[in-house]
Amino acid sequence: MVTPLPLSQTDAEIVYPDSDGQPMADNTIQFRWITVIQYNLAWLFADNSEVFVVGDLLWYPVEGNNKLRQAPDVMVVFGVAKGDRGSYQQWKENNVSPQVVFEILSPGNTAKEMNRKLLFYDRYGVEEYYLYDPQKNTLTGWLRSEPWLEIIDEINGWVSPRLGIKFELTEETLILYRPDGQAFTDYIEVQQQLEAAQSRATVAEEQLLQERQAKEIAEERAQRLEQLLREVGIDLDDN
Repeated sequence: MVTPLPLSQTDAEIVYPDSDGQPMADNTIQFRWITVIQYNLAWLFADNSEVFVVGDLLWYPVEGNNKLRQAPDVMVVFGVAKGDRGSYQQWKENNVSPQVVFEILSPGNTAKEMNRKLLFYDRYGVEEYYLYDPQKNTLTGWLRSEPWLEIIDEINGWVSPRLGIKFELTEETLILYRPDGQAFTDYIEVQQQLEAAQSRATVAEEQLLQERQAKEIAEERAQRLEQLLREVGIDLDDN
């Protein structure tokens, strides 16, 4: 009986896991910021089929190395199609690197970990990197100036070259503005605005219906009056 030889690393299919076993967020604040940024950016580029916006997706930049990876809290990739993916395997995406990434700091993140992420994003082609700490309300940004990511000296009032969004730091929080000047909102605020708009539309429709009915009643009364006058020999057309 011949015993088959074990497959070598080059012969075996390399698996690129969809999960690194880490939670998407460590707390509710971090989770809320991730979802707010991801959903608003997805909404901003909803009409562009070649902009992929995603949160907490593993990015593998190098084929054949399933240990080299990062899962940015939010990343934006221009030049690749929207769609579901288990992970972002760059060599399958015309070798397009994510151009913009966001990280929301949590108390569990260490300086060593964040430095490692910065080096990763710098090495693998990220053009803009934004790091926000909601507990301390601090924002740091980096912009690629070939060949490195360089820190943005004045981040308050900064407008992203790629996204067109504006960053504003108040004393209490970070506010992000879309290119049309509208501030980013969370799902609850959007739902409240939608319900308020629907309520206003319903009231306006009811008012229009009432006005239409009142007009019809007035016209019916005028026609009836004209008929009664003619019955008694008065013709309004002769006046």
